[in-house]
Order: sequence, then structure tokens, then C-alpha cells
Amino acid sequence: MKADLIALLESGDICSKRWIWEQYDYTVRTNTIDGPGSDAAIVRIKENGTSIAISLDGNARFCVLDPREGTKLIVAECCRNLSTAGALPVAATNNLNFGNPERPEIMAQIVASIEGMGEACEFFETPITGGNVSLYNETLGDAIFPTPVMGIVGLMKTATPTPIHFQHPDRAVILLGGFGKCDKLQFGGTQYAKVILNALWGLPPALDMDYEKRVHQSIREIVAEGLAESAHDLSDGGFSVTLAEACFGKAGMGAHVHVPTAMRQEIQLFHEGPSRILLSTTQAENV
Repeated sequence: MKADLIALLESGDICSKRWIWEQYDYTVRTNTIDGPGSDAAIVRIKENGTSIAISLDGNARFCVLDPREGTKLIVAECCRNLSTAGALPVAATNNLNFGNPERPEIMAQIVASIEGMGEACEFFETPITGGNVSLYNETLGDAIFPTPVMGIVGLMKTATPTPIHFQHPDRAVILLGGFGKCDKLQFGGTQYAKVILNALWGLPPALDMDYEKRVHQSIREIVAEGLAESAHDLSDGGFSVTLAEACFGKAGMGAHVHVPTAMRQEIQLFHEGPSRILLSTTQAENV
């Protein structure tokens, strides 16, 4: 499992993109509060105490298995990223990347993806304000995976952002939303399946949108009340990758955690079920 974790952290989808984004101007004058590398970027609006949080997400692995459910999971992750930063999601845009729509199976992917996006955006109250498409993406007749990308913005009070990294020793580590559920069928769309097993199969993780929304509400309250010293949502690589990323801060701290054994070890550690956020706190009971 240790070797698998290292391989995942080195993989192209998960490894740090700092080498790329630090070459560009990622600040908005003097108003960028939190930039790349965080769950959501945050830009303040001067003189009114409000900031805009921005999250951009896509997951072609989930969408090639089920375009409708995969797109719903992308919307949920965007909103979860914003909520982890303490922001209320309010509006969305999209970029729909697909193959040749003249082929019935590709058009079916597009329709299913848009239907899933509409259902999720309505539920999470993030109306679509605009978007664009990129079609006919093929090489020698082979289409790309269906790759919808969502951009969602949220509003929050201007404040010092909650970091994703652990800040101090001797804190409680809480997995908000729990370890979730996953079986072998739902494990086939994970980064573990792609990188370690070199395969994709089955279905994306099951999304309970009501439960997901309640996790969002909970973390926003926790952040607003100053109960979280750090907070980081679970996505690519699951629990183990998120825990490792939380340890990569300047404080250089690790963590001791107890992982239940309800599932196979690799599934428990690396499944990518939604509705989960890892946080550290001195006030576990209040959380």
C-alpha cells in the first residue's frame, strides 16, 4: 500500500502542478487571497467585506463509465471544494469536451452529461450562466473520453482562508462524512484502478445529493465558527492521498489515524466516494 500511495502521488493527475502555474501571473492585482494548490481560489472584492471563491473540476474517468452520474459528481465536487473554503456556491459555467457528435454513441454521451449537469446544478442551486463546447476531439477515429469541465463560483465573507495542510501538532483529525461505501464495481473508475491496475471498469461512485449537500452545509458552519484549523476535500486518490496532501504543508507534520477494516484495504484507502472532507481541530466535540 505504501508503494501504491507513492505511485499515485507521482502520477500526472495527482502530482503538484506548481511547476506550471508558478510560471504565470495567477494573482488578481492585490486581491488574490488564496491561489492554486488550494481546494478553491479566493479573490476578495475590496471595500465590501465579500470574496469570491472559484473551483474548476473535471473527471473523464467517471464520465466514460456513466456520463450522467459522472457529471453530477463533478458538480458535487466543485460545490464541495467551495464549501470547504467556507463559500456558498451560487453559479456555474461549463466546458463540454467530446468526440464527433455525428456518431450516435457520442451524442448520447453529450445528452446524458447535460442532463446530469442540469439535475445537479438545480439541486445545488448553482444556475448555469454560460459555457462552451469543444467537439470532434478524435485521433485516428478514436474519441477522447467524455470530458465535461465545471467551473463554479461561491460567495463568502473576506477572511483568512482555512488551509488544506495541518497547522499544529496534537490536534484531532476528523473525516467529515465518514469513510463512505464502495465495492469492486465502483472502484473501477478510481485513480488507483487507472494508475496501479492500468484498467477502468464498472461504475462511478454513488452520489447521494441530499447527503452531499448536508456535508457542504456542515463544513461551511464549521469554517464560519472557526472550528477547523485545516480542511481538505477527498477526491482523486481518496483518503490516503488527501491525508498525505494535508501533511505536505510548511509545518511538516504527519498524522496517526485509525482506519476501520469494513472494506478491502486498497478500497478503503483509495476509493473516491464523494461527500467527504478531512479536517483538523482543537474543538472536536464542537465539530
